[in-house]
Amino acid sequence: MTVNDPHLAREQEKYENPIPSREFILQHIEKRDEPAYFDELVQELGLVDDDAIFALKKRLRAMERDGQLIYTRNRRYGLVDNMDLVKGTVLGHRDGFGFLKLDQGGPDWFLPQFEMRRLLPGDKVLATAQTIKSKDKIEARIVRILEARAEPIVGRYFKDFALGVVVPEDPRITQDIVIPEGEQGAARHGQVVLVEMTNRPSKRVNAIGKITEVLGEHLAPGMEIEVAIRNHQIPHQFSNAVLEQVAVYGDTVSEQAKQDRVDLTQLGLITIDGEDARDFDDAVYAEANPNGGWRLYVAIADVSAYVQPNTALDESALERGNSVYFPDHVVPMLPEALSNGLCSLNPHVDRLCLVADMQISADGELESYQFYQAMMNSSARLTYNRVHKIIQGDEELRQQYAANLPNIEALQQLYTKLAQVRTERGALEFDTVETRFIFNSHRKIEQIVPVHRVESHKLIEECMIMANVAAARFIEKHQAHALFRVHERPDTDRFANFRRFLAELGIEANLSAEPTPLELMQALASLGERPDRELIETTMLRSMKQAVYQGENKGHFGLALEAYAHFTSPIRRYPDLVLHRSIKSILAKQGQKVTGARYYTEEEIVPLGEQCSMTERRADDATREVADWLKCEYMQDHIGTEFSGVVSTVTGFGLFVRLTELYIEGLVHISSLKNDYYHFDAERQVLIGKQGNSYRMGDVLAVKVATVNLEARKIDLVLADDNQRGSRKKPSKVNKITAKKPAKAKGARNITSVKKAKPKAKSKAKKAKKAK
Repeated sequence: MTVNDPHLAREQEKYENPIPSREFILQHIEKRDEPAYFDELVQELGLVDDDAIFALKKRLRAMERDGQLIYTRNRRYGLVDNMDLVKGTVLGHRDGFGFLKLDQGGPDWFLPQFEMRRLLPGDKVLATAQTIKSKDKIEARIVRILEARAEPIVGRYFKDFALGVVVPEDPRITQDIVIPEGEQGAARHGQVVLVEMTNRPSKRVNAIGKITEVLGEHLAPGMEIEVAIRNHQIPHQFSNAVLEQVAVYGDTVSEQAKQDRVDLTQLGLITIDGEDARDFDDAVYAEANPNGGWRLYVAIADVSAYVQPNTALDESALERGNSVYFPDHVVPMLPEALSNGLCSLNPHVDRLCLVADMQISADGELESYQFYQAMMNSSARLTYNRVHKIIQGDEELRQQYAANLPNIEALQQLYTKLAQVRTERGALEFDTVETRFIFNSHRKIEQIVPVHRVESHKLIEECMIMANVAAARFIEKHQAHALFRVHERPDTDRFANFRRFLAELGIEANLSAEPTPLELMQALASLGERPDRELIETTMLRSMKQAVYQGENKGHFGLALEAYAHFTSPIRRYPDLVLHRSIKSILAKQGQKVTGARYYTEEEIVPLGEQCSMTERRADDATREVADWLKCEYMQDHIGTEFSGVVSTVTGFGLFVRLTELYIEGLVHISSLKNDYYHFDAERQVLIGKQGNSYRMGDVLAVKVATVNLEARKIDLVLADDNQRGSRKKPSKVNKITAKKPAKAKGARNITSVKKAKPKAKSKAKKAKKAK
């Protein structure tokens, strides 16, 4: 039957003695009325050679591992789809339960604690529906672990007599790992280590492992980044094969690479980035047209000329998906020799680039565009602050950059028009405040300061948006395949909650059930200078869907654009690299000589979008974890300090309050509110007491920092006003959580000691009074 295999030619290219392909095996089993024994498959597929039979056994095991087949208890091979089984990835939760993210999409299935005892976040599993409460609430039962999490686990090592354990730093892993005597290596009590499991956990027995690396002391500078990188399985070391490939390119652009490119070295392109930027993706140049409008050049680093498809460098870049930016530390997508060197558009050196050359009308509309490979030489490396000062009329800087003034002024004029068009179409623009950590020489936080966006930030942003729109239109026009940046309309139910939230604040927004971006911007404009404006914007953001990368263009709701794709940052984002290759494949068809082109099929684009969306979320989660760690570490020095804050979230167990001065969030537990019986109204997002006390989102409160739990990344607050605590007395001393100390291994997860103020001895008079 092998001769009937439609994929026989492919198998013959790979193997000297080909066997049936996976597709053919699946088709054959699907035609059967029941699962098949191995011997039956051998006979029915017509295999007689011992080597072929052995190869079939290996292929079936691989298909079983990949979830294409299941090997039943009665030793038969059957189809997963015919057994009501689903494949998915395990997601953990700090409270011990978990969720199953289905490969087929749809709502996550719930995993109870007893199932999670033998699982780890990242495990690939086969599952069946155990309890179906509704379409969106399904409890899963794990049938088989297809692929166990392979990454080592980072945690803290604790030793109590002969027993050692590692407590994972990732709160989503709730099982401690037992370290037998002799497997601890050079680890000392309390240190952060990497542990490799030798025996996985079961429902009754803890995992067993051995320590493979000691990362250092728990509170060592930069340890929070080392932990986050490993918790989120972010690739952070380049293989020798990747480094060897990069070394071949050297550190200057070769004369051969400059061939067949448009020469823009004399154009006067400039880069405008942050003060601490090291990799420069984009350069810009604008000039006013005699008859109105502008010509805008956006030159982007030509990464695709170096990162060729199906190479070690390309596979590494795809695995990373994007660069990850931590405070004062970057995990780059590409080796620094490329990201900060040969690809980076550094000033006064020749660089390869891919150009979006656009004509923009006097009304700010994109009239026409063309793409081509070019050579450029950045005439200046400018920063946002310098450009802002130049625009504001700083004479010293205007003289220093006199040669670039016509370009900067044309860019400013163009931006003014593009900003007007952006407002008219209703693109969402929030004034949410980002923060930056200021470290001292020991890498401890001295300050948390807001980052203010000046006009030059927005100038560059609008230029990049215009290039991204042109690229998306170019791909659609030529019916090619690439990754679009898709931001769909808000979910109806979640947005209904936001409308109720506005009503609770007394805001009459008159928003429709399915609002346009313009409606939302008009609603935000009506807020004026309310103190809770930023909170309202944040709540609006939470009501929206997350932007993703995918091959099907569904528009970008937030920017109010029909087609949008990321073109401008291939040094740090893989989707941009995919888009460059696809654009070049079109240029090649048009007769241009290009390097690094690749035509993608629709089938190839789908997994690329899933991978890039996943790595983006992974980076966000990791950077958020580091920020939370650093904020908690900073707040340990502010225990007992009073702050003003705004209630950002209301729950059944208390209030999350965002400190106005520091942009840090903490929890005021319900037990520390004014003495009352409270009811949580989920629909109105308010806590209401029987005695008339109430707390809702947007309330301004004075709070004190009570405790900080660095391990759980939690900050506990109490209301500062003594009267708010009813009859409860304010503690005479706020307790600080100290470093972990030895304790019995059985309670290793909670190995924490708390220094408490010793109670003062009661006087005889007080005792007598109490006795009366």
